[in-house]
Amino acid sequence: MHLTLHFDYALRTLIFLAAHRGRRVTTVQISNAYGISKNHLVRVVQSLEKHGYVKISHGRMGGLELGREPEQIRFGEVLRAIEPSMNLVECFDRMNNTCPITPVCKLKGILRDAGEAFIGVLDTHTLADILSPDAGKALRKHLLVDA
Repeated sequence: MHLTLHFDYALRTLIFLAAHRGRRVTTVQISNAYGISKNHLVRVVQSLEKHGYVKISHGRMGGLELGREPEQIRFGEVLRAIEPSMNLVECFDRMNNTCPITPVCKLKGILRDAGEAFIGVLDTHTLADILSPDAGKALRKHLLVDA
């Protein structure tokens, strides 16, 4: 299974925002902290806002903050929102499938079950689960952002 950078950056953004609760941060701060493309990050933030995970304030004093409490942000839900087509293999995509054994192949069902189990595990965990009381401070220090 391969998850896209879009999902990876979405998780990193949520973690960064959770570590900086109570203050607005900018995409530039997140981009610099992780060493990732600001242009790509802007698209990620737009996706997160569309699904209510992030609030964006525009203007001179603008920035980003979590749109929900960390306890309400389930990783499986984020994955389904950010990666709507979780096609593990080509045959999952009816429009572009060229595999000649699809009508008789039993592997597709096994892979579908495995994907559902993977997402099921993610559904049991929230953003709050990875944040200990000192996690924000530790993350800020590790990312070399002002504590």
